Amino acid sequence: MATATKTYEYSVRDASGQLVTGSLDAASEAALVARLKGMGYAPVSLQEKGGGTGLNREITLPGGDRVTMKDLAVMSRQFATMVGAGLSLIRSLAILAEQSESKGLKKALADVRSRVETGASLSDGLAAHPRVFPPLMTNMVRAGEVGGFLDTVLLQVAESFEAETKLRAKIKSAMTYPVVVFVMAILAVIGMLLFIVPIFTGMFAELGAELPAPTRLLVGLSALLRTTAPGLVVLGVVGAVVWRRYKLHPKVRDVVDPLKLRLPVFGALFRKVAISRFTRNLGTMVASGVPILQSLDIVGQAAGNVVIERATDDVAESVRQGRSISAPLAQHDVFPSMVVQMLAVGEDTGAVDTMLHKVSDFYDQEVEATTEALTSLIEPLMIAVLGSVVGAMIVALYMPIFTIFNAIE
Repeated sequence: MATATKTYEYSVRDASGQLVTGSLDAASEAALVARLKGMGYAPVSLQEKGGGTGLNREITLPGGDRVTMKDLAVMSRQFATMVGAGLSLIRSLAILAEQSESKGLKKALADVRSRVETGASLSDGLAAHPRVFPPLMTNMVRAGEVGGFLDTVLLQVAESFEAETKLRAKIKSAMTYPVVVFVMAILAVIGMLLFIVPIFTGMFAELGAELPAPTRLLVGLSALLRTTAPGLVVLGVVGAVVWRRYKLHPKVRDVVDPLKLRLPVFGALFRKVAISRFTRNLGTMVASGVPILQSLDIVGQAAGNVVIERATDDVAESVRQGRSISAPLAQHDVFPSMVVQMLAVGEDTGAVDTMLHKVSDFYDQEVEATTEALTSLIEPLMIAVLGSVVGAMIVALYMPIFTIFNAIE
């Protein structure tokens, strides 16, 4: 009968006296101590993972173990620096795990370190945590291990993640103000319909006068919202949960992703972001020595849009048959002719990775210009819409009062 194992979190001192933390599975504390001593460590403290109860149990907030792209970018650059300086993988991983601010990344790095200590490769250790380390990073590290240029690959990973982080930051920065104004407008309208309009409704009932059409419409909307508000809240919560659960389902993506690219204002932005991500990731992987078919499979999934993913599948099929990369892209409208032509030139000159990076840099600049233009356009429009909606509601509320005053005169 197999012996049940438990997961322990440990703190040890290595040969240089540095404090190292991590987690391992063992049948008992004694077995874990023997294992750690066999690895050349001096145990300092051991604790069964998740063993605390009541007030002693560690409280983990939702999303507390989330690892961001920025965390991976910082970790990759630091890792590349340490490997390039001649530090061993085990020592480098121990330092990274100790100084990481992300709890999720800290745990993952500690586990990767344990796997490397037992003879696994670095890429296999990263592959054991697909939710933390994306396939792009794992496969690039595997290529660096085989080719003997791990530090160079890690720098390329860091640059790719930094570019992705910068791109996301630009989009978030551009969209923050319009979203805030939009939410404020909705809250202002809901607040007036739920709390202000009912007060005026009582006043209008006492006056007994016939209400103008805009006022009747506003009163009707207020009554409808007060009746359906609880149901709308429940429906919104259920809708958010269902969307979060099924938004990545293939059938949902087949409908939503093409629709994103056809939106009147934001469609061009979504397309530029997808092309930038596709070309940057593919260029980075090709430059790192990852096989082209494997690279296409990974970047297609990482592009974030099913339209790009289908185009990548066509490119992969073309490569399997010994044809070019650029020809299948010309058959997909999502890729402008400039991208296809530059990729064709890269194939002819043997500089596909260089051309892909040039395309990525171009579209990064295009995304920045587009977001700035959208921001300058949307801000006054949102203010005008907010002012018009609130102003129209105020006028509708005061129209009966003006009518009564005119009748008295």
